[in-house]
Amino acid sequence: MIARVRAGEPEAYAELVRAHTGIAMRAAAALGAGADAEDVVQQAFVKAYCALGRFKDGASFKPWLLSIVANETRNTVRTAARQRTLAGREAAFAEAEPLIPESADPAVATLETERRVALLSAVEKLSEEHRLVVTYRYLLEMDESETAQALGWPRGTVKSRLNRALRKLSRLLPDFEPREGGDERE
Repeated sequence: MIARVRAGEPEAYAELVRAHTGIAMRAAAALGAGADAEDVVQQAFVKAYCALGRFKDGASFKPWLLSIVANETRNTVRTAARQRTLAGREAAFAEAEPLIPESADPAVATLETERRVALLSAVEKLSEEHRLVVTYRYLLEMDESETAQALGWPRGTVKSRLNRALRKLSRLLPDFEPREGGDERE
């Protein structure tokens, strides 16, 4: 696909944009872009297009794009010089992709919302590097290799930071029980 884009085929890049907009929006929202998530993603796609000459042949596009989204989100938040509230992040994240089907039992939906708010609140208390690794690995459902590529870290660094982040989360959320049937990738 990248070869087609480099060959000047505009529809090829449009296909990449369509295929990756959802995850890019979730990443921007989860990393704190809030209401600016759409602008962040649009700017990230522009920057990715301009930087395609530096994209390594054979590499995965998604982690590369998400590293650009993360940088754009950081720049936007820094430039805005305002803190996003947890409620704003939760709303933006929930708008990016519904996590609870509308047909769900209201009691179950309420419990899931409370769990998500508690988890996001605890994730907010992590250092930036731990927040990033947890967001990429679990909220964006990337495997360790993709997370390492997106963050530009060695895979061992991803494993160790993820381990430390999860230990800290377990201390911040002592009563938090994982959902039944949760599967661990890789």
